[in-house]
Amino acid sequence: MIYKLAFKNFKLAFPILHTAKLSTTPLNRDKHNCKLLIVGGGTGGCAVAAKFAKSLNKKNLVILEPSEHHYYQPLFTLIGGGVGSVETARRNEKDVLPKNSVWIQDQAAEFIPKANVVHTTGGHTIEYDYLLIAVGLDLRYDKIPGLLDALSRPGGVCSNYSPKYVDRTFEALSVLDGGNAIFTFPNSPVKCPGAPQKICYLVDHYLRLNKKREKVNIMYNTSLPVIFGVKKYADALWKVCKERDINVNLRTNLISIDSDKQQAMFENLDKPDIKTIVEYSMLHVTPPMSTPECLNQNKDLTNEAGFVDVDKSTLQHLRYPNIFAIGDCSSSPNSKTAAAAAAQSAVVYENLSAVMKGQEPQNTYDGYASCPLITGYDKCILAEFDYNLNPLETFPFSQDRELYSMYFLKKNLMPPLYWHLMLNGYWNGPAPFRKLMHLELNGKKEKLIT
Repeated sequence: MIYKLAFKNFKLAFPILHTAKLSTTPLNRDKHNCKLLIVGGGTGGCAVAAKFAKSLNKKNLVILEPSEHHYYQPLFTLIGGGVGSVETARRNEKDVLPKNSVWIQDQAAEFIPKANVVHTTGGHTIEYDYLLIAVGLDLRYDKIPGLLDALSRPGGVCSNYSPKYVDRTFEALSVLDGGNAIFTFPNSPVKCPGAPQKICYLVDHYLRLNKKREKVNIMYNTSLPVIFGVKKYADALWKVCKERDINVNLRTNLISIDSDKQQAMFENLDKPDIKTIVEYSMLHVTPPMSTPECLNQNKDLTNEAGFVDVDKSTLQHLRYPNIFAIGDCSSSPNSKTAAAAAAQSAVVYENLSAVMKGQEPQNTYDGYASCPLITGYDKCILAEFDYNLNPLETFPFSQDRELYSMYFLKKNLMPPLYWHLMLNGYWNGPAPFRKLMHLELNGKKEKLIT
């Protein structure tokens, strides 16, 4: 018993030294060699790993990922609104990674692309022939003075973006009886850019259901110059905000929080000298985000903004042909969503497979992204679009409407699709269904339903 307790305490004190693995073969802690190294076991990393696990030997497919758990983050909006729990969105990382791979439970500390080497924080050196970078974005709560302190105590400050804080949102909502409820979008790239306003609409609906809406002033403060990047859906969202008396303030950025006074300070990004202090009863904060420091400080791999510098069509690195990127850390100028990663996974797999065979990549990514814009507990606007911010809709009807069917799709169908199909390499987005639904015949698009 004493020995078991000592070992448990050792793992708690030095978690990075504990290497979990899917293989029963002991791992050399100092040096590893593989054909394909995937750095990141999130959505994109898992999807591509599952595809390659069908053809590569176990030792030739290494996944570097530090997390014990894997989260289906698109559910966090609903969880914050009181629908479901964090447990429903969580799986053990070992259960979502392909069995035919080696998992090193550690994180990247340094990329050396000229030598085809990655060093880890736990002291591993991994040599690879090909590299897929899928590290996502870091949540930088520390970038807003006072935010971490506010999140550590009661007082109405919450955030759906982290499993650590998502439960605080419904806690704040359930005691909201009056005052200002403020929802923010930071002055940085973010993953799932629709999420900052989805929770705003859920709060509005919750307050109406509980006969408290007239007591609360709801504000959506976004750093962006538009409510949503695609005009078709932006027009629909402006209508929603007007009908529900939600105040939208564009180019308004949260810069600090005083949790003792329950006050938030905002700046006008067009007039930086103008600062406004607003009292809040509830403050939902979307944190600034960036790629991990080990990546954004590596000028060999990234562009000026710190994202992996890839060709937006092939997702191949512009300077290192044996390196690809997928998901939120990529420089491809698409909306950062799980749906985008699904569409990218097929492109990355086909193009990386071609490069492994000495061929040129041929598959192209059109920038497809999807954002199910939940506007209540029973309705949703399903936004789908491409690189040019043109609608790229799956269903044969206009999707700029609040529909229960889209809410049902978001809440009930997408999670099992994610866990059972996408993470196992079988879901590459809805493109085939789009073609079927719109019957592309002889180059002319004919709708099944008019």
